[in-house]
Order: sequence, then structure tokens, then C-alpha cells
Amino acid sequence: MPTALTRFLAWARHLSVGASLWRILAVSLGLAAASLAVAAFIIVRWPKDQFTTEAPPPFFPDRPVWLRSLARVGKNAAGVLLFLVGVIMSLPGVPGQGLLGMLIGLTLLDLPGKRKLECRLVRRALIANTVNAIRARFGRPPLDLDAPDSRESVPL
Repeated sequence: MPTALTRFLAWARHLSVGASLWRILAVSLGLAAASLAVAAFIIVRWPKDQFTTEAPPPFFPDRPVWLRSLARVGKNAAGVLLFLVGVIMSLPGVPGQGLLGMLIGLTLLDLPGKRKLECRLVRRALIANTVNAIRARFGRPPLDLDAPDSRESVPL
């Protein structure tokens, strides 16, 4: 019985789309792999208590003000880009880790109320399991996702 890939390849040959289809497929797979690599890089660099503190860790606390401001603008621009790419990847038929991309983009943004949304997203079983599996693969401890005693746990 032919697999889905075999049927797809036979269909592509039948249509004579040739090299352009292969280029589109290669770019799509390359972008999916790159998005996973960036996501893994960021997830592995998160501290274990990334989502248990009330406020995110300070951003370049020992650097000059002009450098902190420039880095903050770059961080927010990257956050917007990653969030939008995550939204696109969460659409049906588009390869990639959409929710994970949105979570990573959200962690980079400076928005009021984003901390509660981050915590709600990362505590979802599917996302928490994926994040902790990536961290374990690179020898990092799992994220501590318990809410601190000083505030109520956010319902999922």
C-alpha cells in the first residue's frame, strides 16, 4: 500500500510541476526546522524558575541605559515577529510549532498583563510536556511550573 508521501510524489510527477514544487517543499521544511532550532535555543536558555516569579528577570541590569534601551527595542521587535510567525504556523497545513512560537514571542514582549498569559500558556499540558522534553534533551532541568504561594494559581 503506498504511503502518503509516495502518493504525493506520484501526483507531483503527474502534474509536471517539477523543480518549483521541490523548491517550495525545501523552503517550507527548512523554515520549519529553523523555527524549531530557534525555539529550542530559547527554551534551553530559560532559567528553571522562568514562570514562577511575579516579574520577569531583569534585562541587562549592568549595562548602560542606551544599550538597554536599544536591546529592549530589538527584543520587542523579535517578540512581535516570533509571535506572528507562531500565529501563521498554528494555521492548518502550515508546518511548525505554532503555540510554542507564540509563547516564545510573548515572553520577549513587554506588555502589561503578559505574565499571567505566559503562565497560563506554559502550564497547558501539551506545551509544558513539549518544553520540558526539549529541556531534558539538552540536559536542562524541567521548568518549575508551580504557582508561588503568594498568589493564586491561574486556572487553565
